[in-house]
Amino acid sequence: MKLFFPFVAAGTRKPLNQLLIEDLSADRVREFLTHLEKVRGCGVSTRNQRLAAIHALARFIGQYNPEHIAWSGEICSVPFKKASRPVLPYLEKSEMDAILAVPDRQTAQGHRDYALLLFLYNAGARADEAARLIVSNLDLGPSPSVRIIGKGNKVRLCPLWTWTTRTLALLVEGRILSERVFLNRLGQPMTRFGIYTLVKRTVARAIQRVPSLAGKRVGPHTIRHTTAVHLLRSGVDINTIRAWLGHVSLNTTNVYAEVDLEMKARALAHCEITGTRRNGRKNWRDNHDLMDFLRSLQKVDRDPSIGNGERHGYFHSP
Repeated sequence: MKLFFPFVAAGTRKPLNQLLIEDLSADRVREFLTHLEKVRGCGVSTRNQRLAAIHALARFIGQYNPEHIAWSGEICSVPFKKASRPVLPYLEKSEMDAILAVPDRQTAQGHRDYALLLFLYNAGARADEAARLIVSNLDLGPSPSVRIIGKGNKVRLCPLWTWTTRTLALLVEGRILSERVFLNRLGQPMTRFGIYTLVKRTVARAIQRVPSLAGKRVGPHTIRHTTAVHLLRSGVDINTIRAWLGHVSLNTTNVYAEVDLEMKARALAHCEITGTRRNGRKNWRDNHDLMDFLRSLQKVDRDPSIGNGERHGYFHSP
């Protein structure tokens, strides 16, 4: 509104406190949206957010002032602009291995960093979920798993790899069950911002080993996307991945099937055209059964004693 009202006031040459409902016309809204994109350099998503606020204002006025219902409908008819959905970033296996190789596991902090990165990759956990993880949520027995509390306090169980189990067991050894699993150097629980900083710092060092990381924006959520794509490549069905990541809708998980170029290449290879003709291809004239059938139809068609219905095979005479 702080952008829209001054724009309308400048266009109508009126003070802000003298603007009328009629001054906020649909054409003026379209001019404002064009101004946002061409003058202010806003993207499509920002443009749509501004328009959503204007729609909300129009609906509010139309609800409490019935005389402006027609005006409200005109404003709300200004459409949103479709924006191309950005490709979800994910890491290749070599890039993820390079990130995991950065921490010095001989030190306490390095072991903590390695355990956190490995846990994010194993569980596909969000940064906030990893930050809130407590020792009692870990089951490091014969069938190791972790109990993750996600968005809306929804609980999901995720299996742990053997190596992840050993790493976490060393990290939480001797700790009380109610304590957070991942602590900072001061012994305080890590926050999701601290986890984000750790991932960024580790990636910056891993670029020296794998230069392809330099062109990617990597954060904790990128590792979550990586987990989903690698599970998909391993043959895990999409519904299992949905439960693994804690998605409510399967449509959210289907995005990973769209971004994986490796799986697309394998699918394309199955229908690749080689350009060579098949050997031993038979001519239709070599099918003797078919020719005999056609000759029999020809004989029936020439026999005048057979009626039209019998000739065309609709029924047979007794």
